[in-house]
Amino acid sequence: MFRLSIITIILFSLNLSIKSQTNTGLSFVGVGDMMLGTHFPSTDYLPPGDDPWPLIKEVAPVFADADVVFGNLEGAFLDEGEVYKRCKDLSKCYAFKTPTRYAPVLKKAGFHLLSVANNHIRDFGPEGLKTTRRLLDSLDIAYAGLINKPSVITEIGGKKIGMAAFAPNTGTAQIGDIEGAVKTVESLAEKCDYVMVSFHGGAEGKKHMHVTRETEIFYGENRGNVYKFSHAMIDAGADIVFGHGPHVPRSIEIYKNRFIAYSLGNFCTYSRFNLSGANGLTPVVQVWTNDDGSFVRGKIHSFYQIKGKGTLRDHGNAVVYKMRDLTKIDFPELNHRLIIDDDGDFYMPYENTIQSKGLTMPVSVIEAPRKL
Repeated sequence: MFRLSIITIILFSLNLSIKSQTNTGLSFVGVGDMMLGTHFPSTDYLPPGDDPWPLIKEVAPVFADADVVFGNLEGAFLDEGEVYKRCKDLSKCYAFKTPTRYAPVLKKAGFHLLSVANNHIRDFGPEGLKTTRRLLDSLDIAYAGLINKPSVITEIGGKKIGMAAFAPNTGTAQIGDIEGAVKTVESLAEKCDYVMVSFHGGAEGKKHMHVTRETEIFYGENRGNVYKFSHAMIDAGADIVFGHGPHVPRSIEIYKNRFIAYSLGNFCTYSRFNLSGANGLTPVVQVWTNDDGSFVRGKIHSFYQIKGKGTLRDHGNAVVYKMRDLTKIDFPELNHRLIIDDDGDFYMPYENTIQSKGLTMPVSVIEAPRKL
């Protein structure tokens, strides 16, 4: 009994030290789909007071605690222009046109990097895309994911951050072209201190919350094999992979001591989005790294969306429990190795062992290969 008590105390102390472990590199925050309001097909789909800031302000303190903040921008910024998306009934068309005056809110919130690789960035054709790119450039927010701009490099805190973004949609860098994506990421890894990859992939909705490790087809569209794609990106030199597209949270994985989130769900989607049940769960995922990009620890900050209210703190941590359950089911090989606690902190305590006085004790000190 005494021997077991000593072991328990040692393990508990080690786990506490792991949770408080200090990273030597940057911390990254990733969120999922966002659309701050659309005045198509009606101005009724704009937020109260024509002000998107209240929708996002509760998350700003979390963003302020990170070095790098990423999100997926759904739709175009445009004031006047015709819809290009094919719709039988324009009054029911899911095409997003956000007023240009809303764009500065992204800068105010703290975004550094955005993916524009998704199925809505071209809803309003070349003019919508052109205006969106011009606004993001003027705000000094880096973006990527187009055929003619699959990746981007920006400097933050004296470090070069490379990001590449992919999707199955027209005009985007293709998630299905894994060989091409590998070349893009390898090129970034040669030039950058950190490499982040974003993908918009996987089937949508509550019936598709699990990572199947197979190619996912949704409404006849090939949405990619997100498991195969993510692993190939890490193999090519990516340090973090942030996924989105299913509109619901999915599991997380640590692969080769690098972090993967398979779907960050909906983040801030004021209108025209289903926010019932799991669709309203909003993970804000923060990952701390070493200076070589390897995983140190992470945290799922728990938020949720209420229709018409925006993104709000969830003190019940519902999305933490959901993502923990999904991860246990989807990645049973990580059970007892990837710990996700009730507060959303996650870490890897059982990677190596050391011997002390005949006892085997877990430690979290993998030395990942450094970039050359």
